[in-house]
Amino acid sequence: MSSATRRTFQRTVKLFTDRKIWVRQIIVAAVAAATAWEIGDLVQKKGGLVAAIVCSLSVRISLHKSVREGFGQIVGTAIGAGVALLSIWLFHFGFIAVGATVILCSVVARGLHLGEVASVNVPVTALIVIGPGLSESTAWHRLLSTLIGAGVAMVFSYFSHPNTPADRALDQIASLGTKAAQLLGEMSEGVAAGFNQEDAGSWLARGRLLVEEIPSIRAQALEARGFAKWFPTAEQDVAEELYTRGVAVEHTVVQVRTIARTLFDTAVDGVITDGAQRQIAQALSTASYAISAKVEQMQEDVNIVSEDFLSDEVRQAGANLAESLIDGADDSDHEQLVRNISLVTNLERIADSLDESSPALKEVDTPDEPAGNRVLKVSPIEQTKRLNSRIKRRVPAKLRKYF
Repeated sequence: MSSATRRTFQRTVKLFTDRKIWVRQIIVAAVAAATAWEIGDLVQKKGGLVAAIVCSLSVRISLHKSVREGFGQIVGTAIGAGVALLSIWLFHFGFIAVGATVILCSVVARGLHLGEVASVNVPVTALIVIGPGLSESTAWHRLLSTLIGAGVAMVFSYFSHPNTPADRALDQIASLGTKAAQLLGEMSEGVAAGFNQEDAGSWLARGRLLVEEIPSIRAQALEARGFAKWFPTAEQDVAEELYTRGVAVEHTVVQVRTIARTLFDTAVDGVITDGAQRQIAQALSTASYAISAKVEQMQEDVNIVSEDFLSDEVRQAGANLAESLIDGADDSDHEQLVRNISLVTNLERIADSLDESSPALKEVDTPDEPAGNRVLKVSPIEQTKRLNSRIKRRVPAKLRKYF
């Protein structure tokens, strides 16, 4: 084998080895779909196609999500099959029945407060059910295939990812924390060397990108917490701790972006003393080191409590910066002084996130996942209460006591 051929082969192999998780997921999805096809055909004649389609739609990168997707498929198929049969009975098979099915499915999904997972599945699965030759037996035939496909997807999704939801949450939190520390380190070096608007703009752009990663971390932390509630081998206390760590890194990243914005405004004005530059650079360097050390500790043991000296050093760096700025206030532009003083608050909040001492981390409810991502936007219990309330309002006062 020539050297050129060998290099080409190595590059080709590297394309897949660098994407091991993705390769694993598509292989699992392919095997799951094939298995669903085979089981569907064994259980009932020509039941493999619908089972494979539903399996491909339901299998996800985690067991938790696949269970929810599978439940959404089942709910959607059950409703869709009923609506499809009703449409055929009213309009017979044809384009009117198809259009009416989609409209009725959308109305039913809206009325039941289904989330995106199930509301999308309702018309899709209804159209699968409404295929040529629809009858009551055919509808049940395809409903059973849907159940098979969703079940196979749930089983195989366990093998889609080598890590548990908690492990994935830890990896994402550590990755984002490391990126935030690196950005603070680069800002520290840039401020010490003398930065311009272009440098500060680059930092601000990277800070915004870091903030955009927050929703995925929150979703993963929520998945880990939800997974721990019903999976027997998951540790719920670890999931809760990771959730708090996720909120802490979210607060940290927001402060890092705010620091980048402050430095950008400073570069636009172009007024900053040498003494202020040195103190700001030192403070940012201290914060960068503290965040990096925190990430290393967390990766060693998720339950470990951050060393107090890390947050204390950040607070002390902020206090030193404030003292230096106040001492040089007479020689500084007042607007610039106020802007630089705001960095002290940012550092204080980073320190609070490091030792998790701020009430903002644990005593304030963090928004749950968007309602549209759930199978049911509103719980069945809440929906029943609302329905009962509406009925009671329309019933004469003398009869309401019976409701």
